[in-house]
Amino acid sequence: MEPSWTSRPTLEDQIVAFTDQLADATAQLKQAFKDPAIIPALCAVMSGSQNPQIRQSAAVMLRLRVKKHWKKISPNDRESLKAVVLQAFMQETEHTVQHSLSQLCAVMVKHETPDRWPALLQLLNQSTKSSNPHDRQVGLLLLNKVMDSNPEPFKPHYCQLLQLFSTVLQDHNNPTALYYCILTLTAITAYTGTEEMNLMRSIIPSLVVALKHLIKADQDQASEAMEVFNELMESEVSIIVPHVTDMVHFCLEVGSDTTLSDSLRVKALSCIAFLIKLKSKTVLKQKLLNPILQAIFPVLVAAPPPGEHDPEDEEDDSGDGSDSDNPKHCAAQIIDTMALHMPPEKLFQQLMPLAQACLTSENPYQRKGGLMCLAVLAEGCADHIRTKMLSSMLQTVCQSLSDSNQVVRSAGLFALGQFSEHLQPEVSKYCSDLMPLLLGYLSSCSQAKVGHVTKAFYALENFMENLGADIEPYLPTLMETMLSALNNTENLKIKELAVSAIGAIANAAKELLVPYFPPVIESLKGFLTTTTEEMRSLQTQSLDTLSVLARTIGNDVFSPLAAECVRLGLNLTDTIDDPDLRRCTYSLYSAVSTVSPDCLTPHLTAITTVMLLALKSNEGITAHLEEDKTFVLLDEDDDDDNNEGEKDVDDFLEDDTETDIHDVAGFSVENAYIDEKEDACDALGELAFSTGAAFQPFLESSFQQVYEMRDFPHEDVRRAAFGAMGQFCRAQHKVWTENPTESNHQALLKLLDVVIPCFLETVRTEQERQVVMAVLETMNSVIKSCKEEVFKNPSRLKEISHVIRDVLKKKAVCQGGGVDEADDEDQQAEYDAMLLEFAGEGIPLLASSVPAEQFAPFLNDLLPLIMSKAKSSCTVADRSFSVGTIGEILQALGSVSGGRGLAGRLSNRLLPVLVAGTKDSDAEVRNNSVFGLGCLAQAAGPIVVTDYPMMLSVFSNLLTKESDLRVIDNLCAALCRMILSNVEAVPLEQVFPALVARLPLKEDMEENKTVFSCMAMLYTNSPALVVKQMKPIVAASSHVLGNKDVDEETKTTSAMLIKQFAQHHSADFQAAMTSLPREQQAKLSAAISAS
Repeated sequence: MEPSWTSRPTLEDQIVAFTDQLADATAQLKQAFKDPAIIPALCAVMSGSQNPQIRQSAAVMLRLRVKKHWKKISPNDRESLKAVVLQAFMQETEHTVQHSLSQLCAVMVKHETPDRWPALLQLLNQSTKSSNPHDRQVGLLLLNKVMDSNPEPFKPHYCQLLQLFSTVLQDHNNPTALYYCILTLTAITAYTGTEEMNLMRSIIPSLVVALKHLIKADQDQASEAMEVFNELMESEVSIIVPHVTDMVHFCLEVGSDTTLSDSLRVKALSCIAFLIKLKSKTVLKQKLLNPILQAIFPVLVAAPPPGEHDPEDEEDDSGDGSDSDNPKHCAAQIIDTMALHMPPEKLFQQLMPLAQACLTSENPYQRKGGLMCLAVLAEGCADHIRTKMLSSMLQTVCQSLSDSNQVVRSAGLFALGQFSEHLQPEVSKYCSDLMPLLLGYLSSCSQAKVGHVTKAFYALENFMENLGADIEPYLPTLMETMLSALNNTENLKIKELAVSAIGAIANAAKELLVPYFPPVIESLKGFLTTTTEEMRSLQTQSLDTLSVLARTIGNDVFSPLAAECVRLGLNLTDTIDDPDLRRCTYSLYSAVSTVSPDCLTPHLTAITTVMLLALKSNEGITAHLEEDKTFVLLDEDDDDDNNEGEKDVDDFLEDDTETDIHDVAGFSVENAYIDEKEDACDALGELAFSTGAAFQPFLESSFQQVYEMRDFPHEDVRRAAFGAMGQFCRAQHKVWTENPTESNHQALLKLLDVVIPCFLETVRTEQERQVVMAVLETMNSVIKSCKEEVFKNPSRLKEISHVIRDVLKKKAVCQGGGVDEADDEDQQAEYDAMLLEFAGEGIPLLASSVPAEQFAPFLNDLLPLIMSKAKSSCTVADRSFSVGTIGEILQALGSVSGGRGLAGRLSNRLLPVLVAGTKDSDAEVRNNSVFGLGCLAQAAGPIVVTDYPMMLSVFSNLLTKESDLRVIDNLCAALCRMILSNVEAVPLEQVFPALVARLPLKEDMEENKTVFSCMAMLYTNSPALVVKQMKPIVAASSHVLGNKDVDEETKTTSAMLIKQFAQHHSADFQAAMTSLPREQQAKLSAAISAS
């Protein structure tokens, strides 16, 4: 007779064998799992076995069974299971088994709801209120597990629970009870409503005291329990606000206490960073900025223990930022967060005295701390630093490179790298000082100190990348240095740094790098085809640099290599399983698609397959399951489910993406897999756009998979997914334009109907400001490309206008949801202002996409919000944005039906703002105002003729005293717009000579189009007037012809004018020609013979 696998003794033996990993036991257990009697059999083992490990295993197996097959369990078995579990729980003495039993209860509650299991509620009620401390602990453990996975069904019991918590939190001698109580409070916070508010508020003071006691008992548990602060801040700030001061002081106390563990201090400091991110205004109002700075500066400048280094100063530091779990790094992060979320004026006033004191200190770690502080300010306060203090801060940083202490020099290099990245374009103007300094520093570094050489490369690379053609004088030295490192150095890390630097040089030098291309490619080929593991990092970097070269070196030079690059990429992903390497092949395909899209067409199936797999994959994502993964094997080939390991991750992602995941303990992702998903989204979007019709068979599957990523926990992946969705719309629009069939048109409209609502919803509800900025930018690019197609849906114009309005009124979730209305309007964090700019940039795009009458009511709503930022009390960035947007709106109205009438009606409101802007102290504001006045004249036509005398007088005054070249260029263009719009209203005899005298344009090359079309029109209408100014006009033309920054249409207009001069006024023309340098004469002669 066959043994019954579900009888208790046999089952116990099987479980023992299974947990010892015996293969045949696994097979036999799997067999048993198919018998419905497994449930009562496991129950018997769970409550009756003498061996705690077996009891625990039975509970885990039951949990997996219940989790997936509850519906298949008979009602009788369910009821007896409910009774047995509670009985087993009450009689259990082993903590690990109690833990597994409470998890089993949690899964059952998910299926049963609390009200259908009154015995559970009764047990919870009795145990948590028991006079026996151990019973209370166990009851709170059960409560925690059950609530953690099902917070919502318990809502009716919240008030009762909060009263219980308020009692438990006083139980200072029972730290385990405190721990489970705080974890449960954390679990319900997001679901509490207004009726629980007052109770929640009253608990906070005792919560802080309880945490102090928990810290003394168990720092790891205390660290986990402190998550309650993040949860409270995120879910319901009004609970925290009255207690913010106490909470901040508590966190600072923990963060500053060097006797505590690093992980606990890090947790406390990161709570402060999180508070600043969510509620910087509360921090400022409650005057907490100074106390926070006073507490974190000592952490930032602390010297490591004698004989040790900070992690980033260790010689083997990989430079990958893996040191983020130390208090010093957190202190810098707090300052970084302040810079990103506070008005620079308020921050600098309190911060700079502390930083200055550090920078002048005798102690090297104080000097290092001061430099780190300057470095982390660069991103968030870029405008403030660029316009007010760049030269003094640069001087400090440059001096630090000759400090006697390497720790300080390293910090200086980091600061210089940060400045180079964030303070453009101003910082590049110091090129002639900084390039020799950085090159000299690099050559003086000892190659043996690879960690330090890495930092020198970081600074040099970031600085070079943005130089453009200014890099030319340094190219010979740079390329000699890099090629020599590739050919003569043994050290692989230094080779990798040189390869990366060549990418940065290429970004700046573009075609200037052509002479060096052959030796560079020769070296890269050797690294790209390597198969050894230790070369992997160098290989990945070589792929990255190859992508940069594809985009920068010029199509003629790169095209011959395009097909080979695609084969290389596919070959690498076939043979090597490495997320970083795959990610770089995606970027390479993208880059090649911009040079030679046809090379990719035959391989699109293979390429998209790899990328879509990367998006689908859960590799590198771990849901932290409490039990050993081995139990999963038992369930894996059941009829209605897939691999349990993946299932758990899916469950986890599904459960948690609704609440914004900031720092979920139950979930971790390896960075390489995140980066791979991000780059796969970016690449799919670019490939779709570049390869056009060839991508059509893959568009739907790619779109569906990218669309799934819109809720991904990591913000960079979400951002990339939205970017790709926008690219898919633009790609479909391009396909339809090139092949205007009805099915292509319907596909576009269908796509827009999914994407635009998704964008609008995200702008309203997304927590992360960076993601919202990216979505607005992408939506703008879609409207710019697809124009009126976006508005085929009649409600779209209203929806988009309203979202723009809400962002300008700071009502989006990422702006704090409009709760700080009564705030000091004129001072805000620079990134908050930038978000408004992205929204404002949408207004001119709407104006140019629909008839003016349709847009007028929405424009009336939006204009006051834009005009309010032109006040003199606003920042330069705001004023520039305001008048610039007004100018672009007017320019857009000039191109749509009914635009002239609308521009005319708006002129009385807009003229005063623009005229005031021409007198601004800032050149960019003056420039944008002049541009706006020109666009007003052009858009409104005859309606503003009466304002011409006043406008001409403003321009005439400005022309006499303006020194900024771009403003002068725009003055010329604005006068041309006035002439083009109402030639009779301009006294040409005075205006035209003054205008021509300012040619050629020096900075704003785009405006040549306006200037030359005006001169062509005048030549047709009043040739004598133009011929009188032939000499300066011919000279200006010689600058336009052959200039790569001028569009072809303008060059043609200029060449036609010159040809007219040569034919009809040859003597004057020859005289004008001979006064020019030879090179310019040659350009003119070539243009005449070509046209």
